[in-house]
Amino acid sequence: SIFLHIVDISNPKEIWKFAEKFRNEHKLNVLINNAGCMVNNRELTEDGLEKNFATNTLGTYIMTTALVPLLEKAADARVITVSSGGMLVQKLNISDLQSGNGPFDGTMVYAQNKRQQVVLTEQWAKAHRNIHFSVMHPGWADTPAVRSSMPDFYERMKNSLRTEAQGADTVLWLAVSAEATKLPSGLFFQDRQPVPTHLPLAYTHSPPEDEEKLMEMLEEFSQKFKSVSLG
Repeated sequence: SIFLHIVDISNPKEIWKFAEKFRNEHKLNVLINNAGCMVNNRELTEDGLEKNFATNTLGTYIMTTALVPLLEKAADARVITVSSGGMLVQKLNISDLQSGNGPFDGTMVYAQNKRQQVVLTEQWAKAHRNIHFSVMHPGWADTPAVRSSMPDFYERMKNSLRTEAQGADTVLWLAVSAEATKLPSGLFFQDRQPVPTHLPLAYTHSPPEDEEKLMEMLEEFSQKFKSVSLG
């Protein structure tokens, strides 16, 4: 049975309303955070949030934390977040979450958001031991989003891009296979294998206090919009 719920992941209030209704009506075993965007010019949402941050980071944070209570009731609960290998070029930066300082580079903002998703996954894995969290890079696949957001990259690489099904393979494996949950929670995957989250000598490691501060900042955003959306 398929039920379709359309939610704007860049709108925190809408996510809270959706999650509240969903929790009252459904069970949940697996959450896959796959919605994302790469907006190449700095645009703000109706809430005054930078659009990439609102969708890729805050939206993922709220959707997951709002549904964790439901997941905790399920056996073999899993959360998979679709990140990107682009995050390997970024060190976590909590000083400018909404990219308001300096020149705006949509590709690098996206990569920073994807680094943030890796940190979120690692932090969630520590906090919620009975849910299996993972984050992954699907490889570069031939999707409408890649064509529209990265046209130059697409033209150069279109003959060697993966199909959508190939890109989805590891997501599905993480969602349903028994093998996946034999591995520790909080890992970063590519092609069904855990892989490092930092390149050698890339200096992209961040101190634990920055990672904890990211969670605090996102929780503050989250609670502000929750109180507005749920009265």
